[in-house]
Amino acid sequence: QVQLVESGGGLVQPGGSLRLSCAASGAMIRINDMGWYRQAPGKQRELVAGITRGGSTNYADPVKGRFTISRDNARNTVYLQMNSLKPEDTAVYYCNAAIWAVGSSPRNYWGQGTQVTVSS
Repeated sequence: QVQLVESGGGLVQPGGSLRLSCAASGAMIRINDMGWYRQAPGKQRELVAGITRGGSTNYADPVKGRFTISRDNARNTVYLQMNSLKPEDTAVYYCNAAIWAVGSSPRNYWGQGTQVTVSS
C-alpha cells in the first residue's frame, strides 16, 4: 500500500524558516509529478508548489522567491524549503504525488498533513 508521510512542520517566528519533507513508500512503479498544497482555516486547499519528475517547478504567486521545492527520485522524497515565513503562511501543508503503484492504475495520493504555524 502506497503511503505519503510528511514531516518538518512546527511553530516558527515571522521571518524564520522551515523545511518540509514527504517520503513515499510502498510498491511503486513510478512517481510522476509531486507537489505541496496548503489549507488555512476557513479556506480552500491551494497549490503551493509543484515539481515534475524531471525537475521543472512551478509556484503560487504568494510564495515565489521565498519557497523552494525539490525532490530526490532515488529516495522517493519531495521537499519544501520555506524561508521568510509570514503569518499568512500558517496552514496545514499536504504532500501530493501522482503515483503508479504496483497492481493499480496511476492516481494521486495525499499525505496526512503537517501543521505550519507562523507567529511571534
